[in-house]
Amino acid sequence: MFKVIQNKELVKNCYEMIVEAPMAIQKAIPGQFVIVMAKEDSERIPLTIYDYDKEKGLLYLIYQIVGASTEELSKVKEELFGVVGPLGKPNEICKDPNEYEGKRICYIAGGVGIAPVYPQVKYLKEQGMDIDVIYGVRSANQLIIQKKIEEVAHQMYYTTDDGTFGTKGFVTDVLEKNIKNYDIVVAIGPVIMMKSVSELTKKHNVKTIVSMNPIMVDGSGMCGACRCEVEGKPKFACIDGPEFDGHKVDFDLALKRLNIYKEEEKEKWEDMKTLLQEEVSYEG
Repeated sequence: MFKVIQNKELVKNCYEMIVEAPMAIQKAIPGQFVIVMAKEDSERIPLTIYDYDKEKGLLYLIYQIVGASTEELSKVKEELFGVVGPLGKPNEICKDPNEYEGKRICYIAGGVGIAPVYPQVKYLKEQGMDIDVIYGVRSANQLIIQKKIEEVAHQMYYTTDDGTFGTKGFVTDVLEKNIKNYDIVVAIGPVIMMKSVSELTKKHNVKTIVSMNPIMVDGSGMCGACRCEVEGKPKFACIDGPEFDGHKVDFDLALKRLNIYKEEEKEKWEDMKTLLQEEVSYEG
């Protein structure tokens, strides 16, 4: 069992969890993830390592309620049944920053994609690199860890779909205006966003790295849900990634795979709501 220090809501349906898990973070490099289980019979949930304190053995996670399993996770108060990691391959820039010395790099985060972006930008800043960040959300009330990302980013750009903060529009609008300033773009967020970013950067021949963690389900390679095609070859996001060359990913296929378990997830969520209602009634 793993002690939960904190599990609080940052904005609607988006939570930050702090867990005592020293073994999961001692050798972690930004870009990797862990698998958590709320209870012994819970589903496995892959979550990016958003931050950590190696001295205190604390693992920081950010997750969004998108189904029954994350709904269950949001109810955890004291202990998690399981934390396994670090898993997946590290971000290639963080793995060997010296290889990218002098390169002009921009990170693009969509929604909760800012959670995996933050540790990478933080780490690269510690290596003496200046990294720009474009952060897009639907509305200002969905912005999270704003102060933290501003502390590590060199230049910060914000976009909102409704214009309530920063530039009204999409991350690609800001990127297109500044794309000549960059040699490398790293995009993390919704699959449709990463597709749009990759299409834009391909036109300008700008190297692009994307993270396919949004399509991961089990996180071990056994479920097959995160299988995607990269340069026409099958790859698993959890085993071979989660990062790939954005110009070689078949995003249309990835978008289709996002709906594989849609009906099963709907049924699971309905069961979870019923169970939670019964628990409330029993406690009452």
